[in-house]
Amino acid sequence: GAQSALDKALAYTAERKAFGSKINQFQALQFKLADMETELQAARIFLYAAASKLDRKAADAGKWSAMAKRFVTDIGFDIANQALQLHGGYGYLHDYGIEKLVRDLRVHQILEGTNEIMRVIIARTLIGR
Repeated sequence: GAQSALDKALAYTAERKAFGSKINQFQALQFKLADMETELQAARIFLYAAASKLDRKAADAGKWSAMAKRFVTDIGFDIANQALQLHGGYGYLHDYGIEKLVRDLRVHQILEGTNEIMRVIIARTLIGR
């Protein structure tokens, strides 16, 4: 979902014009796109690391799974939300698909254990409870 949101933001900013230029030529928006890509790749790597621990049945796989779930779902939602922001008011229109991604990615912060519960799991492993 986050990859789709980023892809849609890249396509939209490449076609939308403001002040006579495509908006992807504005440095502030380039920085936002760069941050979105960086965060997406960091989340992806974190997820793969947690999955690898699960596959190996590592002792700390539960903690890593909780950390990855919390981090990946927060980042995924943030990327979709930033993509919506880059679309401006058009982001709310069904035609662009961003509004659905925002809704769909938000629910992952709640399902299968809320991210607050993931924080409890992580904290308990840190403090030995």
